[in-house]
Amino acid sequence: MYLPEEVKKVISMLEEAGFEAYAVGGCVRDSLLGKTPGDYDVTTSAKPEEMKEVFKNEHVIETGIKHGTLTVLINKIPIETTTFRVDIDYSDNRHPSRVEFTRSLREDLARRDFTVNALAYSEKTGIIDVFGGIPDLEHGIIRCVGNPDERFGEDALRIMRGLRFASVLGFEIEKETADSIERNGSLLKNVSAERLSSELIKFLCGKNAPELLVEHVGTISVLIPELAVLKGFEQHHFRHDRDVLGHTAAVLANVPPKPVLRLAALFHDIAKPRCFSIGEDGIGHFYGHPILGAEMAEDILTRLKFDNETKKSVCELVRRHGDKFPAEPKAIKRLLGKIDKKAFDDLICLMRADDLGKRAEYFPGEDFFESYRKIAADIIEKEECFSLKNLAVSGADLIKAGVEPGPEMGRILDELLEKVIEGEQPNEKEALMELLKKR
Repeated sequence: MYLPEEVKKVISMLEEAGFEAYAVGGCVRDSLLGKTPGDYDVTTSAKPEEMKEVFKNEHVIETGIKHGTLTVLINKIPIETTTFRVDIDYSDNRHPSRVEFTRSLREDLARRDFTVNALAYSEKTGIIDVFGGIPDLEHGIIRCVGNPDERFGEDALRIMRGLRFASVLGFEIEKETADSIERNGSLLKNVSAERLSSELIKFLCGKNAPELLVEHVGTISVLIPELAVLKGFEQHHFRHDRDVLGHTAAVLANVPPKPVLRLAALFHDIAKPRCFSIGEDGIGHFYGHPILGAEMAEDILTRLKFDNETKKSVCELVRRHGDKFPAEPKAIKRLLGKIDKKAFDDLICLMRADDLGKRAEYFPGEDFFESYRKIAADIIEKEECFSLKNLAVSGADLIKAGVEPGPEMGRILDELLEKVIEGEQPNEKEALMELLKKR
């Protein structure tokens, strides 16, 4: 296993001082999976005061000294280094009330969440696997260390972490662990919205998110109760062969793993149960569900403490995902005047995924969606006019021509823009000002 020189130095300094020290957790897991770890953590038998003595000539930050954690900066690279410990009394299902330091690596590994994260390594010892993490990595399994009910009761965030690891790594969740996730899902109410939203995004962007959403919607509904009713909600429409949850999962599977797109896919039909009606012919309808869905998505994202930019982007996609417009320049110019090119591309991507989530015979084909992209790209490449920003006249020009600032000015500019988009008038200042005189 490869270790950066900075990590090797931290471990060797501790070993030379007579202590055990190992790279631990996710960095070992990722290395065994052939991935480059994002960071490296070190665990050691040295107690905090002993670590401070070992690293007295290095830059040390007392990150979490109470819990035995110091951050050692080697070549300006931070290496988080923590004393072997046992966590005691998780009274809030999130944080230990106190920790006890130990000289036992096994006791330290026993407190960790999943077997694939309870791995340690040093060049002196090789990989140390006490709880079967390596076989679970080889077989693609997420399994709790010890009793899953105890692990999730200690720290409820581990429930979402388990789902996230299974999603991102493409692993299966071992049955006892999966059953415990469902039993203990309500404990997620004790976790902050910020931590939950962070795990949710990682989960949604994982390769196994669609399957896990369906399988564990009960647990995920603790975060987003609005999802629960989607399960088993039949659409009673000839274009659909899945319930709303199954369709949502299919859409999720057919958009790229970008946070905004995955969130939009998750929420695009969330209002369908509230908008459902059935016609005399037995066909189901969901009138107004995109607009109500955007309102619901905004409420959910606000509740989960997402930033305003994400909320705006997701809600715009949800609101417009059911729009119907021809693949011709005029219609696409009008849309590009309302949303930017990135949002346009995301919308086409979501619309394509939405159609892929329906019965196969109703998919209009890849060329249908590619035509939208080509027309939009051509409009932008040629710098054609599609918004007030690239209209040849501005509000200042209208003021010079005697138009009073206010709503009337806005209406005039919109009229001029429409004339240009329709091809009735070239986007030239002189011609547009001449047209203004004739109004």
